[in-house]
Amino acid sequence: MTEPVLIEVCVDSVASAVAAERGGAQRIELCSDLLEGGITPSVGLLGVVRSKVSIPVHVIIRPRGGDFWYSEAEFDSMKRDIEVAKSEGANGVVLGILEREGTVDVRRTRQLVERARPLSVTFHRAFDMSSDLFRALNDVCAIGVDRLLTSGGEQECLHGVETVARLVKDARGRISIMAGGRIGIDNASTIIERTGVTEIHVGLATPVKSAMLHQNSRLSLGKVQGREFEQSEVLEENVRRLRQAVAH
Repeated sequence: MTEPVLIEVCVDSVASAVAAERGGAQRIELCSDLLEGGITPSVGLLGVVRSKVSIPVHVIIRPRGGDFWYSEAEFDSMKRDIEVAKSEGANGVVLGILEREGTVDVRRTRQLVERARPLSVTFHRAFDMSSDLFRALNDVCAIGVDRLLTSGGEQECLHGVETVARLVKDARGRISIMAGGRIGIDNASTIIERTGVTEIHVGLATPVKSAMLHQNSRLSLGKVQGREFEQSEVLEENVRRLRQAVAH
């Protein structure tokens, strides 16, 4: 019998974490600021999420948005955030560091992985920004990371399925390849079938209107106009539908 595909849902709120678990997700990646692709969540958010869900919670360790070359001060903050994640009951961390030339920063990534143990470690889509995906795969495997999240170097995983399939083959069981990048209910089963992955990473966020009765539409405090009165949440129903789709 074929093993069921593991579904990891990326969330940035307590409500989304709870909905993901209720919908059948087997793991959560916890972030803040998904508009920037996700940065390290607060201690408070992690603590409350950990108290509300029983499935594994993996915490992104990313000190800021933008590229994946980090200063020594930013690297120090990543080390501290790993310690916090461990102390607050995280089951894993998600990280990635590149050199300026686009290769994996092997030395500093290894330091973070050693600091994170015995937690599970995922190398995130900084991988997709690397200059040579297959060299990066070998580097990440040599470091001893548990899994690699990738879209095959494309914006959408569906466009990178051939590359992801090659990565799965070249990994030769040294590391788990997890597909991610705009995977949804309509394309998940196709991506799984064409790549051979056993884990997928999804967002599934849906816009939800603010419950505020008074709304000042004359100004916006964030960089995206109108975001104060709209949130993105994972809905239990959508996670359940995805799980049903990949089970067939």
